[in-house]
Amino acid sequence: MDKNYFSRQIILWGEDTQADLANKRVLIVGSGGLGCSVALALSGTGIGVIDIVDFDKVELHNIHRQVLFTIEDCNEFKCEVAAKKIKSRNPNIEVNAFTTSFEEYIKDSSIKYDLIIDATDNLFAREQIDNFAKSNGIAWIYGSVEEFNGQVCLFDKASFNMFATKKVEPKGIAAPMVMQIASFEANLALRYLANLKVASDIFYYLYYNSDGEFEIKKFKLPKGN
Repeated sequence: MDKNYFSRQIILWGEDTQADLANKRVLIVGSGGLGCSVALALSGTGIGVIDIVDFDKVELHNIHRQVLFTIEDCNEFKCEVAAKKIKSRNPNIEVNAFTTSFEEYIKDSSIKYDLIIDATDNLFAREQIDNFAKSNGIAWIYGSVEEFNGQVCLFDKASFNMFATKKVEPKGIAAPMVMQIASFEANLALRYLANLKVASDIFYYLYYNSDGEFEIKKFKLPKGN
């Protein structure tokens, strides 16, 4: 552990907690808008291993909100570019990129994770994440964003199957809102992995209302079957 690199976090929670983070392994599903910002936020925290799963390639219209990419990265696999860039920020971290779908990845992988972070853009993938997480006793963090609103939840006992799984047409999206939701996901993840108090199974809806005021609504989710 490089104490100088992590000095401000060691002040926050001590050397033992910082050292424990090096033993944690996180899976980020998706490396688009949310995935880029989540990976960026967590890359310097001291988490030992971050795995990223995504089969998409960088396109020009991605770059305004997918903060790890530049125009020169177009046509490259997103997860490979993201892995390379977050590794460059922190030599202490192991980062692995898997250019496949989550569905295919879990068929072949036997890796054990401490936490899964959703950075996808469809309900079907999130349903798969929830099923996999529940069957393996892993908590996972859901995140979604469009326009000037977003949703976040740390799923533990509650089930994602209460949400209607349907195809949703994409809407406009503000880049800072993507970063705000990703930051919320990353904060929940870090508190969870550092064994700090963190509320689970609470559905957060964050948005700017018609008067431009920022609001947060919270809903306690029931335990799953």
